Amino acid sequence: MLLTNLGIFGFNSLQDIFIDGKKIKAISPSGERNNFKKNDISLSFENAIAFPGLINSHDHLDFNLFPQLGRKYKSYRDWGPDINANNKKEIDEVLQIPKNLRVQWGVYKNLLNGITTVVNHGDKLIIENEIITVFQKTNSLHSTAFEKRWKWKLNNPFAGKFPFVIHAGEGTDKNANEEINSIIKWNLFKRKIIAVHGVAMDKKQSKSFKALIWCPVSNYFLLDKTADIDHLKYETGIVFGTDSTLTATWNLWEHLRVARHENAATDEELINMLTTVPATVWDLKNQGRIIAGNNADIVIAQSKSNKDFTDNFFALNPQDLLLIIHNGDIKFFDESLYDSLCANNFANKFSKININNKVKYVEGDLPALINEIKKYHPGAQFPVS
Repeated sequence: MLLTNLGIFGFNSLQDIFIDGKKIKAISPSGERNNFKKNDISLSFENAIAFPGLINSHDHLDFNLFPQLGRKYKSYRDWGPDINANNKKEIDEVLQIPKNLRVQWGVYKNLLNGITTVVNHGDKLIIENEIITVFQKTNSLHSTAFEKRWKWKLNNPFAGKFPFVIHAGEGTDKNANEEINSIIKWNLFKRKIIAVHGVAMDKKQSKSFKALIWCPVSNYFLLDKTADIDHLKYETGIVFGTDSTLTATWNLWEHLRVARHENAATDEELINMLTTVPATVWDLKNQGRIIAGNNADIVIAQSKSNKDFTDNFFALNPQDLLLIIHNGDIKFFDESLYDSLCANNFANKFSKININNKVKYVEGDLPALINEIKKYHPGAQFPVS
């Protein structure tokens, strides 16, 4: 497969990307045809940018059919009991949908945002028709307040080599800061711990964690505050997470604009939080960069021009995505590519959808999934039709 005429972060001129099987074979200045086979798919773009398939480091895949529930709190400890007392109807309506259907939609939510790898937090899930990578090689603890026997689980000698992931410091009160100290104190075997949220985390505490997952939209919705990234980034790795729609909007690109407005990280650092840094934190080999030899996880999006990559990147929305490739396979494409791809027998495994009046094609039967979900919850809302 050859993808031509693309603006890529870090390159001063337009580039072509040659994919062979599941790997990126070569990147070369536009116009060259090194190692290109005549019978391969060739797609040419105009005013388009390419970037690695994004890595979402925090989601609860079975919680993405909830509306945002709650108000402003001092801590997640207050939020949980409050929504269970005051939003029982909304919660029950979603929970009556079979879990496998909720998980399938959670996977699609990520794909439609240009995410090709998502880290699920919670119990291990059985994924049907895994159209993107659902990363579950973690020891998942909810939090010190809601995870029973968390101290034992953290120090279980048979826990294995996977890192521990736990909500930590999700609050603005003294207790939120103290629970981080408690996690550090009880990490007797110096496990690799990745903290989620860390709103109450200080620089000294951050040194005890392998990384922090930053979820600014979720933080602002619940706490009206987010983590002190402009200081914490010097002490630990920072990766980006969307969280679920229970506390955040579905559109990753809105989250990135909120994060950019914080001025807590450079544009390059923000992009790295979704690419190179999580590839290192989660030990995802051959991911996070568009370079020869890496996995062919690539997103191509329409932009105003091929210049000013970062401004174009942060202005994107799901409807602007033109092509999503995961491990060398096309998973999503814009209607403008339909004729080219139909000639290669792609149409029969894709379904047609509409995102903000833009027609797209996505692998699998997403309309059938939506219809099945609505049998259980007719009022379920989706950002696609």
